[in-house]
Amino acid sequence: MSGILVSAAWRSSGKTAIATGLIAGLSARGLAVQPFKKGPDYIDPQWLGTAAGRACRNLDMHLQGTDEIVAYWARHAAACDLALVEGNLGLHDGLLLDGTDSNAALAKLLGLPVVLVLDARGMSRGAAALLHGLVTFDPAVSIAGVILNRVGGSRHEGKLRASVEHYTGIPVLGAIGDDPRLGVLERHLGLVPAAEIADAQARVAAMREVVGENVDLDSILAIARAAAPVVSVAPPARPVAGLAGAGLRIGIARDRAFAFYYPDDIDAFAESGATLVPVDTINDPVLPDVDGLFIGGGFPETNGAALSANSGFRESLRRAIGGGLPVYAECGGLMYLARSLSWRGHTWEMVGALPADVVMQGKPVGKGYVKLAETGDHPWGRGEGTEVRAHEFHYSRLANVDPGLRFAYRVERGEGSGEGRDGIVHRNVLASYTHLRSVGGNDWVARFLAHVRRARSAREILAATLSAAMQ
Repeated sequence: MSGILVSAAWRSSGKTAIATGLIAGLSARGLAVQPFKKGPDYIDPQWLGTAAGRACRNLDMHLQGTDEIVAYWARHAAACDLALVEGNLGLHDGLLLDGTDSNAALAKLLGLPVVLVLDARGMSRGAAALLHGLVTFDPAVSIAGVILNRVGGSRHEGKLRASVEHYTGIPVLGAIGDDPRLGVLERHLGLVPAAEIADAQARVAAMREVVGENVDLDSILAIARAAAPVVSVAPPARPVAGLAGAGLRIGIARDRAFAFYYPDDIDAFAESGATLVPVDTINDPVLPDVDGLFIGGGFPETNGAALSANSGFRESLRRAIGGGLPVYAECGGLMYLARSLSWRGHTWEMVGALPADVVMQGKPVGKGYVKLAETGDHPWGRGEGTEVRAHEFHYSRLANVDPGLRFAYRVERGEGSGEGRDGIVHRNVLASYTHLRSVGGNDWVARFLAHVRRARSAREILAATLSAAMQ
């Protein structure tokens, strides 16, 4: 199986733009490229997926076991000519001291050669020393080549190439200057999602041009084809939703405000037999006829005015929730369901289904992996004390919270909604800063669908009782 892992010495080295350009360039040659992203990330995968023309898949060494990662990798890469994994952080970085959650560990697990993106600003001979250290730190990792990024000109490039090749023997596969065509807009949470940018395809084409002009794609392809074969193993009891969703219509917010969804979760809904109904919270006049609603993460703060202006939709959703509509909302979805959202001197009215306000902060409030324990108030949980592993990344806090609110989780690691809790439970709504993923034995989609079915049955029984009473 052909494949490479694109990493960097440290974060913010420009590897996402280069990985996007590599995928686009290889795809333009007629190759089917399957992109992967290491770790819990929604934004980089949008760019990688746009370049490949297929969904990018996440490989998460905290939420998935090693056997599950290998099986998942093999399953999704098998039908393609080449698989490209973009790492996160630096090559040897991670939460664990032994590095078993690092990019290097993932490369060894999957038998992938590493192409390293090196931000070369302010460096010359020191680049060789840095690369030498990365190689000798773990000789079992195959660093097959380096792409020099943000090079200061031809003279700078010449010094870098000479030093790297003389002292390390690592092939220099390309050198890229500080080219504005590689610029992907950044803001408070990092890169702007491709879903929010009207000219995303044009930007990807520009990245393809820059990489094609400055990187040896033939060598990249040869390195990928030399990857060790992956022997697939049976995944450990991957949860499936069965037919839990048969006949159910589940709305899913898909617009420029809400676009953070894992393909695994979308797959689980489809495998369950549920019909996913796209919902546009900015442009739809009212909520369509659905049995349940899933509002994922995103950027309601940058779309606050537009969300607030669509008062008809907000009112229809508020009425539906008041009538018992089951809703699962993650992070941005929680913010949207609150009374108001405040950011940079503006306060916008939101849905008002939850008795709390949301205030954006200047720095991250919750960031990284979380460990939770379910409470007895979880409407579709697995039982009091059940451990939940997930992640969070938010810049907002709740304010003016109704003291009588119930919560689905106790937070054992992380921030959540504050005060050691997360997952507001109100009517048939569960709204949480936590992002779940249907891997690692977490069958949240099946459990949510069972909750939706119970709620629909209760509404049908009530309607039938009222109808009989009126006759």
